[in-house]
Amino acid sequence: MYSVRPLIEKYINIEPEAYLDIVIEHSYDGIFITDGDANTLTINEAYERITGLSRSEMLNRNMRDLVAEGYISESGSLKAIEAKQTISLSQTFRTGKKALITSKPVMNETGDVIVVITNVRDITELTEVKDRLEMQERLAEKYLAEADALKKQLLDTSDLIVEDKKMIDVLYTAQKVAMTDFTVMITGESGVGKEVLAKFLHNNSHRSDGNFIKVNCGAIPENLIESELFGYEGGAFTGASTGGKPGLFEIAHGGTIFLDEIGELPYNMQVKLLRVLQEGEFTRVGGVLPKKTDIRVVAATHRNLEQMVQSHVFREDLYYRLNVIPILVPPLRERPEDILALIRYFLEAINTKYHWQKRFGRDALDAMHDYYWPGNIRELKNVVERVVAMSRDDVIACDDLPNKIVTANRENVMRYLTDIVPLEEAVIGVEEALLSKAFEKYGNVRGAAKALGIDASTFVRKRQRIQKYRATSEGEKASR
Repeated sequence: MYSVRPLIEKYINIEPEAYLDIVIEHSYDGIFITDGDANTLTINEAYERITGLSRSEMLNRNMRDLVAEGYISESGSLKAIEAKQTISLSQTFRTGKKALITSKPVMNETGDVIVVITNVRDITELTEVKDRLEMQERLAEKYLAEADALKKQLLDTSDLIVEDKKMIDVLYTAQKVAMTDFTVMITGESGVGKEVLAKFLHNNSHRSDGNFIKVNCGAIPENLIESELFGYEGGAFTGASTGGKPGLFEIAHGGTIFLDEIGELPYNMQVKLLRVLQEGEFTRVGGVLPKKTDIRVVAATHRNLEQMVQSHVFREDLYYRLNVIPILVPPLRERPEDILALIRYFLEAINTKYHWQKRFGRDALDAMHDYYWPGNIRELKNVVERVVAMSRDDVIACDDLPNKIVTANRENVMRYLTDIVPLEEAVIGVEEALLSKAFEKYGNVRGAAKALGIDASTFVRKRQRIQKYRATSEGEKASR
């Protein structure tokens, strides 16, 4: 058997027995040694620290007595002596610490246990970390289940076609505020679905049984907008009905009024709208007595109202009254998962109506997915309806799409050859275009891979790498 005694005598000016005592005493783990009959011979300082038991309580005591008197719940030393093999168990001591106990018996030539060396490792922090991780996993599972349930609930109660996480987050925010009467300001580019979101707010509110009145503030002539919004009394002006007429705010009583394109509201009308928001009342044109109204106001705009406030074309006090709960609807190009979902939705509606069986080919879907869509959902619906109506075949190819979409897609590929762009981005762009074109032409991975001079597994790996790159790029853009 290998012995460290010669090395100790050679390099350390200390007796080997004293050296052993130092090693045992200064071990970070607790050490507990008994003889073959389970009488305690040695414990170190770490054992006292972990267990809360002192040497005076433990030394020269038999483990059977210590267990019987309740000092410890069970003894690894006794189990090791009985089994004549290494025993591991976990214990919690009166200090509150949890420990992993490992008792290893040492036997003589005849197989009798002569000593048991027990190592006591404090695993309190490790156990706490494990418990925290398990709790986080349970919470994560709970949140995922709640998110799935919420998504189903949101989509079951709305006319919105949503698959992208960004829009699901928007719906979640909208649902939280729907049951309140707080004024909501919906912002976003034209065609992103602001009106549909406003209807979602109304349909999920306690006012859902009331009217939902939409007012396009930019479509009503300036000289008529006051009478349209607030109504007029009989004879209020030339041509006015003798019985007067209720305005849209009266009709919306008990429901929701949606003020679309609020940035187009004339400046002189803004103060009258402010009065409605502040006092809940208005006066008809030509009227004297104010009328009370109980409505929920939802406004929307694609303009930058803060800049308009700074330019003194939009009242600052009205802006803050309207912007109580701001909700930004992201443009379609920032919701890539919604693009294909909306294409499927519009296509299915057309096929159902006209009993067609048309579908988009892979190259056409890729081109539409990568297009910028400056007109957002409105433009997407227009394109789908046009190409489906005009296509001669059931499978709509890239060439059937409007020139601007095909050209934009080709320009995206060609710029990799003309502009200075990061090399990885250029390689990804060209590979993506070639893989899509080959797959569309041959209809399967094997044929497409053969045409490109690669094997099928390489084709699949490249597509997965492209998808991962695109997802990472989208995530980095979103974080910026």
